[in-house]
Amino acid sequence: MASSLDELVDRARAGLSRSGRRVIGVAGSPGAGKTTLVEALLRALTQAADQPGGWVAHVPMDGYHLADVELSRLGRLERKGAPDTFDAAGYAALLRRLHRTYGSSVTVYAPAFDRELEQPLAGAIAVPPECRLVLTEGNYLLLDDGDWHQVREHLDEVWFLDADDDLRRGRLVARHIRFGKSPADAEAWVDDVDEPNARRVTSTRGGADVIVAASVLPA
Repeated sequence: MASSLDELVDRARAGLSRSGRRVIGVAGSPGAGKTTLVEALLRALTQAADQPGGWVAHVPMDGYHLADVELSRLGRLERKGAPDTFDAAGYAALLRRLHRTYGSSVTVYAPAFDRELEQPLAGAIAVPPECRLVLTEGNYLLLDDGDWHQVREHLDEVWFLDADDDLRRGRLVARHIRFGKSPADAEAWVDDVDEPNARRVTSTRGGADVIVAASVLPA
């Protein structure tokens, strides 16, 4: 188990001696703090590196949310965030392309997810040719259902972030309230949607290369 940010920074940098672009995934249940961890890693890696600017990038899985108009067509809008509400095959194709384009002059563009709009934004993240390390994070990186099994094939390592369930749930409720739900609706969404997803994600924990202690997260 990794119990410090320094351990993770060292592990991320250790693989850079190999040829090719390295892609590391951070998995974990909803509200575990995956984005917070990746942002802390990015700061630490940038400060510690003797690499040119643009050598590390952050490409979240959340950019592959299906848009609300498609979720409505599928009858899945009220389960947004479940595994089948993402374009898993598209995400896997991006990861494959990130590997294949290294050493070329190609800038790879990836989608982001806008929390204010609650919608994906195409082409919002640029991964420049000189990028040697990509950090990606999301709930379902270790899921083996449907097209998700393709995702793991294109990740050099997957780290699983453990989290205290009460703290994680509190973060989720606060997030939903911050983005427009009433407190009662936020609690109901966490109970009916987020927690079943969390149990599914937790069941994939054993497939991770590294378990990351929740204490690694910045205070």
